[in-house]
Amino acid sequence: MLRFLIRRLLGLVATVFCAAIVVFVLLEILPGDPAATMLGISATPETIAALRAELGLDAPALLRFRDWSLGLFTGDLGISYTYRVPVAGLMAERMVVTLPLAFLSLVIAASTGILLGTIAAARANSRIDAVVMMLSQLGLAIPNFWFGILFVLLFSITLGWLPSGGFPGWGGGIGGALRALILPAFALALPQAAVIARITRSSVIETLGEDFIRTARAKGLTRGQTLRFHALRNALIPVLTLLGLQFSYLVAGTIIVENVFALPGLGRLLVQAIGGHDLILIKNLVLFFVAAAVTINALVDIAYGFADPRLKVGQR
Repeated sequence: MLRFLIRRLLGLVATVFCAAIVVFVLLEILPGDPAATMLGISATPETIAALRAELGLDAPALLRFRDWSLGLFTGDLGISYTYRVPVAGLMAERMVVTLPLAFLSLVIAASTGILLGTIAAARANSRIDAVVMMLSQLGLAIPNFWFGILFVLLFSITLGWLPSGGFPGWGGGIGGALRALILPAFALALPQAAVIARITRSSVIETLGEDFIRTARAKGLTRGQTLRFHALRNALIPVLTLLGLQFSYLVAGTIIVENVFALPGLGRLLVQAIGGHDLILIKNLVLFFVAAAVTINALVDIAYGFADPRLKVGQR
């Protein structure tokens, strides 16, 4: 088991390091000068050169990559070109919006998708099944930002129930902060709930055809009891694996949804950094999203290794 964990952790570190190289190289070859962008078109070459020296942009690329990669281990992510504050502190401030939004979206997507998928499987080939599959197909077809716009028009402008954007902060109370996250969380969760519903339906239908289900029914259990206590528990194994992958998609999906609802999270910060050509901030934000996805996938693999020893046996 220790060898299994070490292999997964080494693979995680290697993947993140390769991603750091790719992100750095891609940003290096992009046209444009951050110093010229910050100073505007009226800046003189001497002023631009002085700002480049102050930001460390005149150093060789390999030296800048070395300093940046070492800073990833020490927590020194550099100074933002636009905000002129440490990147680590800036990301920590915005993370308290993005991570709760992603977790809330995951809870909504999991509960909604599993419930609808189970209902569809219990009533397979019925009208209820057809309606659930139609709704899931609709959820897959409509992007999350369009859901966000529709939610704002209905629940904010028309009904006035929830705020249309902004974030009051956690210091003002949990209630106000959660009210600001409800609409973006649902907009972010609905496409993922559609995927979970379809996977749950297929898994439950397949499980209902197993021999142990027929044995449970032969012992006198009702169809509902068999579904709740036997079929659903075994059918959720692939769904739980999917949930780990979905969380990384939800974190990345906040880039669009946060801009729709004007939330001060990492996604909106990334868009602002791109607009300001803030390369050091862009590098760290993109690498954070990559590392979050890779880490979650690695944790899913490790959890699967604990849950199913056959995986480790097969690898050996």
